[in-house]
Amino acid sequence: MRIRTYATLRDLMGVSAIDLPLAERTTIGYVLHRLVESYPALGHKLWDAGGASTGFVTVLLNGRSVEYLKGQETPVADDDTISLFPPVGGG
Repeated sequence: MRIRTYATLRDLMGVSAIDLPLAERTTIGYVLHRLVESYPALGHKLWDAGGASTGFVTVLLNGRSVEYLKGQETPVADDDTISLFPPVGGG
């Protein structure tokens, strides 16, 4: 599984891509929790103190927002790509 980070999340984590091998099918939520184990600062962007999504990070699975799939319960496989985007503003 490949995880790609963009903009301020790339700066926060210090990497633009991470390869994370999966032994079996799992969920977006599981992968994100494993990622936060290595990059704890990411956890504050993903979840509030109660564990609810902050909505700060847009999570895409193979280019599709997981918000329109099954959210944190969206299944993922080893050949998938997760992309993490912070909010984008402009003017």
